[in-house]
Amino acid sequence: MSQHPVTVAWISYFPVEWLSDVPEEVQRLPRLHPATWQQVLLAEMENDPRVKLHIIVLRKQFAADLHFERNGVFFHLLKTIGGMRAPSLFWHDTLLIRRLLKRIKPDLVHAWGTEQGAGLIATRLGYPHLVSIQGLFTLFKERIRLNWHERLVQLLEVPTLRCAQAVSAESVSTVEFLRRMNPRLQPFHIEHPPLADFHKVVRQPENAKPALLVVGSWDFRKGSDLLLRAMAQLRRQFDFKLTCVTHPQAAFHREITRGIAPEFIRQVEFKSNLTTEQMMAEYGRATLLLMASRADTGPVAVKEAVVAGLPVVATEVGGVPEYIVPFKNGLSCRPGDAEEFQRTVTAVLGHPLLSKGQVDGVVLRNKREYLSGKRAANLFIETYQQLTAPALRTR
Repeated sequence: MSQHPVTVAWISYFPVEWLSDVPEEVQRLPRLHPATWQQVLLAEMENDPRVKLHIIVLRKQFAADLHFERNGVFFHLLKTIGGMRAPSLFWHDTLLIRRLLKRIKPDLVHAWGTEQGAGLIATRLGYPHLVSIQGLFTLFKERIRLNWHERLVQLLEVPTLRCAQAVSAESVSTVEFLRRMNPRLQPFHIEHPPLADFHKVVRQPENAKPALLVVGSWDFRKGSDLLLRAMAQLRRQFDFKLTCVTHPQAAFHREITRGIAPEFIRQVEFKSNLTTEQMMAEYGRATLLLMASRADTGPVAVKEAVVAGLPVVATEVGGVPEYIVPFKNGLSCRPGDAEEFQRTVTAVLGHPLLSKGQVDGVVLRNKREYLSGKRAANLFIETYQQLTAPALRTR
């Protein structure tokens, strides 16, 4: 193993506005997706002597370029021109990043996702690179109808994965799909960890009346329509409370609520814009987490529930079979079938342990270790070292 720290440049999205101890103008930025797994990995890597980390963020919202250091990590915020990113096929971003990398001289570029061009940019820069899959739209296309933005992402994803050298993915099934897509790819199976806060959730489930919790996007891919149909039927058997934490504008989308009785919809409690502490409280009092997704890679809400000790009923997509041990911390079923999802929830609500909002203690400890930030950070750093070993040996 190399004695030298590996200099790694992360591109091109990071939720810098969510961090504390950053310049005031950064704290005032609008809060975008928190990408909590990147925050967890940053916390694990910032004091690790094996890696020297540079984080490059591109956004049109920046007033100007800004460079600063925080806890030994270097941040480079680059202002882009609105409307230039996707229409230029991310060549504008490529030129900005390439110019900066001439100064940084990284051993490796780590591209987070294909959604905002990061993976495509990495293949153009001439450095050893790793592309981490966040959403795999070529896989999603086989199972759902993509919207126009997702179709564009998918079209760019194909040449990205054709040219990429190495990829990391969150599940065995995603790794296998990537191998079929490009046998020359070097794939690594590394889970994106949930926030460590969810390991500390205080579980006090409301067992007198099952409290069923849904967290995440409210759309067709996530199976929100299937979930509502299943729960509307389940209402005939059980008296339960259903809470959905999602974007407020998505709650009553016609595609999702079509055919659902309005009186049932009115019984659903919708919440949005919750803090981490408020989310932990929701995980603490719920009896079950529900996820009926048609297509996914490593659903964050399921991981959060698993490490919190909250039983899960979810469809067998992405990494779900690796997170759920049947009748120990939840139960899974085939995607796309509302009746089977209903039967699976019914089975869990009739289980002596899971119906009380409890999970097997040994499984909980094992899954917390499996989904820990420390484990993920070690796997990423070992991957960095493996991918850069030939170059570092010549120093």
